[in-house]
Amino acid sequence: MAKATAKRAAQAGGNRETLAGHGAEELPSVSVSGYNLELRDKDGFIGDRASRRAFRETLDDWRERLGRLDADPFGDVETVDLSKKQLDKAMLGEDPEAAALVHGVIEEFAGELAGVIRRFRRTKGWEKVERIAVGGGFRNSRIGELAIARTGLLLKADGIAVEMRPIRHHPDEAGLVGAAHLMPAWMLAGHDGILAIDIGGTNIRAGIVALNLKKAADLSKAEVWTSDLWRHADDEPSRTAAIERLAQMLGDLVAKAGKDGLTLAPVIGIGCPGLIRADGSIDRGGQNLPGGNWESEHFNLPAALTKTIPEIGGHETVVVMHNDAVVQGLSEVPDMQDVAAWGVVTIGTGLGNATYVNRGK
Repeated sequence: MAKATAKRAAQAGGNRETLAGHGAEELPSVSVSGYNLELRDKDGFIGDRASRRAFRETLDDWRERLGRLDADPFGDVETVDLSKKQLDKAMLGEDPEAAALVHGVIEEFAGELAGVIRRFRRTKGWEKVERIAVGGGFRNSRIGELAIARTGLLLKADGIAVEMRPIRHHPDEAGLVGAAHLMPAWMLAGHDGILAIDIGGTNIRAGIVALNLKKAADLSKAEVWTSDLWRHADDEPSRTAAIERLAQMLGDLVAKAGKDGLTLAPVIGIGCPGLIRADGSIDRGGQNLPGGNWESEHFNLPAALTKTIPEIGGHETVVVMHNDAVVQGLSEVPDMQDVAAWGVVTIGTGLGNATYVNRGK
């Protein structure tokens, strides 16, 4: 891959920026000052206090206490079956006790998230962060937006001058859009889109990101043109079957782009949980991925995909993989140019995190 990339860079002319490696610190627009921060205390990882699961556990605890007095406003519905939409509706509905319950849980959760951010800020990568984008599925709800805003207020009340705001793109799309920022501009020039993959412990999403470079060279107009979602948790596939399914998804996307006259750059950007080594293998953090054993020294996802899709548009395929929180955060690059250091947290099964310094700042 390195030889082919160097050759293409030379053909592009001049001293073009080289392609970043897997899990690289130096990317085209930013330096990744840290990611996948794993701080512990006596109770475990502190990030787990501000996960989607933690919110549900807090709600369940309140409901259990109220249920002893037959005062649970949600009745017999299991907490796990209460959707974000249902909670949003309850918070804005006519039942004041249901609304108060949801608001109370938001308050507790925001307190925990603010505590996690305070602890993060005592580390080198986080100490100068001025703005934090919050992504993950929890962000895509009114309760999530309020929890984010409340966290920001709690931090400011403590004299911590950091802005908290929801990630701009829909969380299902941010992890795909961010993949475009893994690539140097010369690799994208003259193309309409790229293939992108967002891998999670429950779902795998693959899509085509329309670059829209004629509208904005800084990728601020990049958007998901089409995508395909596979909920692998329902199928419990082996690792081999998961890679085969992913390759099929990518092949279908390439065919769809060709049918619609969309020119794809010969690159694939991947966001994947865990610490990503320079060779594309996963050091740790991939324990929830389909089929298990993604951390094996004998397995390499970028290499596996390069074998299954060796060419795109007649050019050798280049694959770049980074941590999923890093990639989701990269979708915010165009909106973070007015600060020097910034970060992202993604509220999901756990609390993904990454920090960046804008290059030249």
